[in-house]
Amino acid sequence: MAEIHFDLILVGFGNVGKAFAQLLLEKSSSLKLQYGFTFRVTGIHTNRHGSAINPGGLELQQALNLVQAGGSLQTMDTSGFSGTTLDFISRCPGDVLVENSPLNPQNGRPALDHIQFALQKGLHAITANKGPVVYGYSELMQLAVAQNKLFMFESAVMDGAPIFSLFRGKHAPLAGARLLGFDGILNSCTNLLLELMENGKSFDEAIQIAKSMGLTETDPSFDVDGWDASVKVAALATVLMGMPLTPHQVDRTGIRGITPQMLAEAREAGERWKLVCTAEVVEGKLRARVHPERVGRDSPFYSVGGPSSIVRFKLDVLPALGILETDPSPKTTAFGLLHDLIFIAQSEDA
Repeated sequence: MAEIHFDLILVGFGNVGKAFAQLLLEKSSSLKLQYGFTFRVTGIHTNRHGSAINPGGLELQQALNLVQAGGSLQTMDTSGFSGTTLDFISRCPGDVLVENSPLNPQNGRPALDHIQFALQKGLHAITANKGPVVYGYSELMQLAVAQNKLFMFESAVMDGAPIFSLFRGKHAPLAGARLLGFDGILNSCTNLLLELMENGKSFDEAIQIAKSMGLTETDPSFDVDGWDASVKVAALATVLMGMPLTPHQVDRTGIRGITPQMLAEAREAGERWKLVCTAEVVEGKLRARVHPERVGRDSPFYSVGGPSSIVRFKLDVLPALGILETDPSPKTTAFGLLHDLIFIAQSEDA
């Protein structure tokens, strides 16, 4: 097994970025022993905590401590860097961009621009951001192939659960199967909010709890109004069904209109409110929907509680195949990023 070394460039150092850095520290020994993979982080760029470039490698634990204490990463910079995110990617030496800037459900930018620029520079690119997958999937994949690099995004839907990996490559578990449609609960935040409100919390109290757990998007309205779920539906349809879709084309209604009275009425009827996502091909046309629905005990979605999520695939060879993820956290999203990084390393070694 040949040893593979990557210099990593991190854009974004919020909850997921910090969890990824911590996971790299925890897994560094096993990565080397199991996969022959070593790494350095040569740069970290943030909007809130400054930026740092060190071609010799940044001390990750020091960076985590600095940000936790509200300090500036600029104190770790050895390059005198100042400028935009694209300037940072251009100037920082590296092999892989790990892009974790906030989601923009309207057009996928600026994350889309960051990844495009990195691929053009000759870097592999990994992201947990759904926006670039939805708004630039075809172009980014074509660019990656042209550059002999990889664009990876396992964490874009359901955190670290292996959704895209099920279908990716000739050795994928579901290679040869055709996806006809899917449904599920794809936004763990709204699932938690509805449960908290079922238990008597006000809408605002529920939002604060979800924020404290690191489960909301940077702008919680992206969750509440169904945008995050719609982007995930669009990502799955675009990548797995080969049917390009934007969140603007998804029939979308969020949970803002769900009242305590509606929750109580559902409970009395033995049902629960869930934000249900669906996509299916009907008469040759793709129909996609994100709407609150009442589900009964006979539904697999009924018992999916708290910040958990579920997706159920309908395939031409399997009528129903489901994946349930319980109690996700930034660490589970970070694991998806790490999985992508290992995949890239193994591809280099192939």
